[in-house]
Amino acid sequence: MANSTFSGPVRSQNGFQTVSIDPTTGAVTTTSTLGVTTSVTNLTATNLVFTDLNHPTTAAINATATATAAEVATGYITSTSAAATTITLPTGTLLGAQLGATAGTVLDLYIDNTAGANTVTIAVATNGILSAAAAAGSGAGAGLLTVPSGVTGLACFRIMFSSATAYAFTRTA
Repeated sequence: MANSTFSGPVRSQNGFQTVSIDPTTGAVTTTSTLGVTTSVTNLTATNLVFTDLNHPTTAAINATATATAAEVATGYITSTSAAATTITLPTGTLLGAQLGATAGTVLDLYIDNTAGANTVTIAVATNGILSAAAAAGSGAGAGLLTVPSGVTGLACFRIMFSSATAYAFTRTA
C-alpha cells in the first residue's frame, strides 16, 4: 500500500496498528497497537525532553549521601532531615545509563525540603559539571545550589546531557 497523507483527523472504531514486514520471509509483526488497551512494543526516540509533572514515584534522601541514578531518575527527591544534608548526584555515566541519555537529553529534578528542618545542598559528581550560571554563584540566580527548609523549600534543577555520560547542572527555580 502506498503512503497516505491526511489533513484532518484519522478515526477508527477498531484501533490502529503499526507493522513491520520481514524482507526475507514476508512475516508481518505488529510493533504497536493503539486502541482501547494501548500498548507500544518498540519505541525509538532521540533528542527528547523528558518531563513528568506527575512524578508517580519519588525518592527520599534524609541524610548526606550520593543519590542513586534511579533516585534522580524519578525527578522528585524529598528530604525531611533535621540536620544539614548534602545530596551528591550520581556520575554522568551512571545517570546517563539509567535514563538512556544521549546528547540533548534533559531531566528536570525537583528537590522538596518543605518538611525538612535544615538546608539541603546539591553537589555534582564525576562527569557532572555546573553550568556557567551555576558556577557564577547565587548572585546569578541559577547558581543557588541550596534548598531552604520549610514553605520555601522547593527547587527545580535541570540536568542537560552533552553526551551519554556527561551532563551540565543548573537551577531553574
